[in-house]
Amino acid sequence: MDLKKSKSPVISAWVAIVLPVLVLTALGLLILTSAGAGATDPYGIVRKQAMWLVIAIFAGLFTSFIDLKFLKSISIPFAIISLILLCLVFFFPEVNGSHRWINLKVFAIQPSDIAKFSFVILLSSYLYDNQRKMSSFIDGLIKPLAIVGVFCVPIILEPDFGTTAVIGAIGMSLIFLAGAKIYQILALATPALIGFCIMVYNDPVRLKRVLSFLDIEGTKTEGSYQLYQGILAFGSGQITGVGIGQGRQQLSFLPEAHTDFVFAIVGEEMGMICTMLVALLFMIILLVGIWNLKKAPNLYEFSVAIGALLMIVVQALSNMCVVTGLMPTKGISLPFISYGGSNLVMMFAFTGLIVNCIRSWNTPKKIKAGEL
Repeated sequence: MDLKKSKSPVISAWVAIVLPVLVLTALGLLILTSAGAGATDPYGIVRKQAMWLVIAIFAGLFTSFIDLKFLKSISIPFAIISLILLCLVFFFPEVNGSHRWINLKVFAIQPSDIAKFSFVILLSSYLYDNQRKMSSFIDGLIKPLAIVGVFCVPIILEPDFGTTAVIGAIGMSLIFLAGAKIYQILALATPALIGFCIMVYNDPVRLKRVLSFLDIEGTKTEGSYQLYQGILAFGSGQITGVGIGQGRQQLSFLPEAHTDFVFAIVGEEMGMICTMLVALLFMIILLVGIWNLKKAPNLYEFSVAIGALLMIVVQALSNMCVVTGLMPTKGISLPFISYGGSNLVMMFAFTGLIVNCIRSWNTPKKIKAGEL
């Protein structure tokens, strides 16, 4: 009887993470079926996503059961491989003006997604190994920020400003939670933010997006066309939506409807009720993850869990803010719903990390005599 009681918190905790992920993924497959209506092969998108989903499930199961100490032991070589992949993208042709993909003909991968995973593991390992030095300016701030910079530089050169901002924000959050002083972080983050803004200003495409965001109505036929069509999709859907497959925006009106702006299709076809459900499911993932963080036995596992959690939730929040016009347009996918194999695999891998931590933290440990 006692054994069953001891296992119940474990089951309920990881189910509360996995179930929302499965619902979001199922919704993604459903909406991608509709989003591909304007393509030559209407079901080509959802077939490819389903194939990636099989790989994603295996990735999630793998990270759910892998020894977290083993991940820590390979954090440096894993990071080096990720950085090499980030550099290799520059030897492949541009896609929509950016070097983000390694196209191997049979399939294509986006190394920045892999880099997100290795980044969380490497930074978490460093923070754990140097947790007593976090009050030090060099060891507690400069070195961990250097890790953030090493990942951000090749990504921003692709250029991918959205992913750079996500990794930078999450990196500084982990450093702060590990004990670094907030005023020191702000002192170094401010110049980095200024530099980021200067790069946006000097990039005609990104600058146009920002200026269009400030005048959506006036630039609705040019710079803010995609955002304007997305807002129209939400307006058309109203409370309950126009029905699955009945939306019009994906019929060549809304560019990239199956990737970055898939949330707008959800809003048009399934209405405000479903968009609120999507936001609620991500909120459940966040709250369940945060609730279990208090059980973390050490800084490494705490940082891994919160890093994985933030990689999912921050990306989701950023995408929803972009699609609803609360942020300038940038290429950030909606986890579990947007089309994209690399991102789907990594989001399941991050989910597996969270589940791994929760299972470990809630499972009673055997203590041998003499260990007390």
